[in-house]
Amino acid sequence: MTRDKASTLDAELQKVFGKPVPGLYEEAVGQDASPALARALELRSFLALAEEQVARVRDRVHADMDPDRDMGELSADKLRFDAQWLAAALDARDGYRTALGELLRTMPPPAQQARPVLTAQPRITAPRPPTAAPPQRAGVARARRP
Repeated sequence: MTRDKASTLDAELQKVFGKPVPGLYEEAVGQDASPALARALELRSFLALAEEQVARVRDRVHADMDPDRDMGELSADKLRFDAQWLAAALDARDGYRTALGELLRTMPPPAQQARPVLTAQPRITAPRPPTAAPPQRAGVARARRP
């Protein structure tokens, strides 16, 4: 599970939200959890998974290129496939890092996050000016002047 796997932005999450990542996951299931926390943890989970994929492909390529390995086992097709897989995993990781980093940068400080949101709608208090002509009723034609 990605909750248990570390990500490269865990320290940043802790700095912004003021709790270690496991505590943030516990807070996120509560009724008062902020939407920003839920979004940040979702992005963090995706990031942890993408970073795990990058590490798997890297380790597989390292094992395939081990100097003690039989040269007859090398496959250019397999290495090309691993290179494509690695490129896709790196793109995903970079995208999630960027999205999560942007979310954390644009969030208000924790002290401001607790403030209630004002939802009152502005009202117009001035009376409307009188109209010059009475309103026309639908379906009634004006009389033509000669």
